[in-house]
Amino acid sequence: MSELLILGIIIAIVLMFFNREWIKNKFFPEQHKNYTIDDQFNSDKRDREKEIDRLLSKMGKNGVNDLSEKDRKRLDDLSKM
Repeated sequence: MSELLILGIIIAIVLMFFNREWIKNKFFPEQHKNYTIDDQFNSDKRDREKEIDRLLSKMGKNGVNDLSEKDRKRLDDLSKM
């Protein structure tokens, strides 16, 4: 019986080791480190620019017609900000 308990503990430790990044992100999420309003504004601006770049990279030969209706609306909303 004690051998099964020890084996179970070892298996639990090994599983926790291989899932440590998931456990860290799940129970101890990273806090945003924006100290001032300017930092928050710049961070939001970078996020918007990344999303715009992602949407623009989806466009191929046909331009805006390659985007889904949802993506077109999101790109339009982001361009107005």
